[in-house]
Amino acid sequence: MAREFSTIGVVGLGTMGAGIAEVFARSGFDVIAVETDEAGIARGRGHLEHSTGRAVARGKLDETEQAALLGRITTTTSLEDLADVDFVVEAVPERLELKAAVLKKLDEVCRPEVVLASNTSSLSVTELSVQTARPGKVVGVHFFNPAPVMKLLEVVRTVVTEPDVIEDVTALAEKLGKSPVVIGDRAGFIANALLFGYLNHAVRMLEASYASREDLDAGMKFGCGYPMGPLALMDLIGLDTAYEILDTMYHQSRNRLHAPAPMLKQMITAGLLGRKTGRGFYTYAAADSQEVVPDALTPSAATADGAVLRPVRSVGVVGTGTMATGIVEVFAKAGYDVLVRGRSTAKTEGAVAAVRRSLDKAVNRGKLEEADRDAALARITTTTSLEDFATVDLVVEAIAEDLEVKRSTFATLDEVCKPGAILATTTSSLPVVECAAATSRAGDVVGLHFFNPAPVMKLVEIVHTIATDADVVATANQLCRDLGKVPVTCGDRAGFIVNALLFPYLNDAVSMLEAHYATADDIDTAMKVGCGMPMGPFQLLDVVGLDVSLAIQKTLYLEFREAGFAPAPLLEHLVTSGRLGRKTGKGFRDYS
Repeated sequence: MAREFSTIGVVGLGTMGAGIAEVFARSGFDVIAVETDEAGIARGRGHLEHSTGRAVARGKLDETEQAALLGRITTTTSLEDLADVDFVVEAVPERLELKAAVLKKLDEVCRPEVVLASNTSSLSVTELSVQTARPGKVVGVHFFNPAPVMKLLEVVRTVVTEPDVIEDVTALAEKLGKSPVVIGDRAGFIANALLFGYLNHAVRMLEASYASREDLDAGMKFGCGYPMGPLALMDLIGLDTAYEILDTMYHQSRNRLHAPAPMLKQMITAGLLGRKTGRGFYTYAAADSQEVVPDALTPSAATADGAVLRPVRSVGVVGTGTMATGIVEVFAKAGYDVLVRGRSTAKTEGAVAAVRRSLDKAVNRGKLEEADRDAALARITTTTSLEDFATVDLVVEAIAEDLEVKRSTFATLDEVCKPGAILATTTSSLPVVECAAATSRAGDVVGLHFFNPAPVMKLVEIVHTIATDADVVATANQLCRDLGKVPVTCGDRAGFIVNALLFPYLNDAVSMLEAHYATADDIDTAMKVGCGMPMGPFQLLDVVGLDVSLAIQKTLYLEFREAGFAPAPLLEHLVTSGRLGRKTGKGFRDYS
C-alpha cells in the first residue's frame, strides 16, 4: 500500500533547502523547516519571501496564494519537532560528516516507516544510509537549483533501498510537478556525471591555451544550441562547488577525465569562484552579478597582431554536396561572386538547383526578397575544372572526408591558384595540416568548419595549423563576421572545439546506459530537463548517426589516447549490427 504524505520535514534553509520547502508548500503540503539558529531561519524566510515575491511580480502567484504558501511553512531550530512528519529531506551543506550526523539524528526522531531523503548532489547515498538503522528507507532526492523552477528530480536508489520506497518517492515527485528519473548510487548521478566531465574538459582546453574562453563558450552555444557555454556555466555554478563535485566523482570513478583541472584549484585558491565573488573565468560588474565586464583577457576588436587583411571578393567552392551547396548559398547571399566546381556538368547544375530551392523557401517564408534571391543566383557560376580557380581570392574545399582525395585537391589548387589566395578546408575531423602539407604554401591554408545546414547554423570553426599565417586567420575571422556568422578560433587538433567537447560527453552517456545505471529515456530527460540541453544524448546520437559518432570518437581516442575517450563497446556493437540511428530506422530507439 502506497504511503500517504501530508507533512514534510526539510532540514536546512539555505538556497536549496528554502527552494525545496517552497516546492512542497506550493503543492499543498505542510512543511516543517529546521535551521540551526534564529539567524538561519531569518535568512531562510528571506529566501522564501524573495522567491515567492518574484513569482507574484511575474503573475505566477497572487498575493493571497503567496500568503497561503508561506503560511504552510513552519520553522524551528529543533530536529525533535520532526517527530510526526511523513517524509524528510535534508538539504544541509555538502559535507559527508554533517549530512551523516543529521540523518542519524532523524533516524532516532522519526517514526520507523518514515522515508529519509538526502538532497546531496555528489555524495554517496549508500554511505549516508548506513548511518541509520533504516538504510532501506533512505533515498537520494536531488533537486536542481532553483528548485521551484527546475523540473528534474533525480531519485537515487542504493543497493538496499526498498522498492516500495522508490515507487512512493517517485509518485511524490510527480505530485510536485517534477520529472523524476530513477538511478543507482554513483558519483554525480546522471546530470552531474555527464555535465561535469564536459565542463572539466573545457577547462583543460582553456588551460592548454587551445582556444579562448569566449571561443569555447561560443562554440557550444552556437554549434550545439546549449543555453550557456561551459566556462560561463562554471562561473554560475561556482568553481569551488564544481571542484568538490569533480573531486568526489574522481575518487569514486578513478576516471582521469573527472580529475579536476589544476587550473580550477589555482583559481579557487586565488578567490576566483565565479559570479558569487565577481570574478571567475570572466569578470562581473559586482559579486552575484550576471553582467560580464571587459577585463585583461577580453579580445579587442583590433585585427590580431596588427595583421593586414587579405582582400576577398571572389570565392571558389570545390564540391556539390549538401555542405558545399549550403556554403555557396551563404557566400552568394552575402554578395560574393562564387565559382562552383563539380566533377560533371550534371553535378554543378544539381548544386545550383539545390541553392535555388533553398532560396525559394526563404522567399516563401518571407525571409528573403525575390530581388535578393535573383541577385544571389546571378553571382553563381559553375565549372568542372579546378584550373578555373586561377583568379579567385579564396577557395573552400567541401568534398568527401577522404584525406587522400583532399590532399590531391590541395596539391592541384597549389599549382593553379594565384599567390596570396587563401585555401580552406571544411573538414570536420581530418587534420588541416595534412592538407597544408600537400601544398608549397602552408601559411595560406586554414580550416573553415561550417556546421550543417550552413545557411542556418551561425558557428564557423576557424582552424589554424602551426604554419597558418596570422593574416590568414585574421582575414578568415573578419570574413565569417561579414557572412553573419560567429567565428571561433582553435588549433588543429582532432574534434576542434565542438566535437572534442561534445562526443566524449555522448560517449559517457553510452557507457552509463551500457552499465545499466539508467535508461536511455531517463538519461535524455535528465540532460534536457536538468541541464537545458536541446536534445538528450541518445536523441542526438540517433540524429547524427551512430556510425558517424563512432568514427569521430575513434579519431579522438587515437589522437589523445585518453582511456575515457575509447568508444563505448555498446556503440560499436550497435554500428556492427546496422543500427545506425534515424537514417536506418533503428538506433538507440526504433523509428517508424
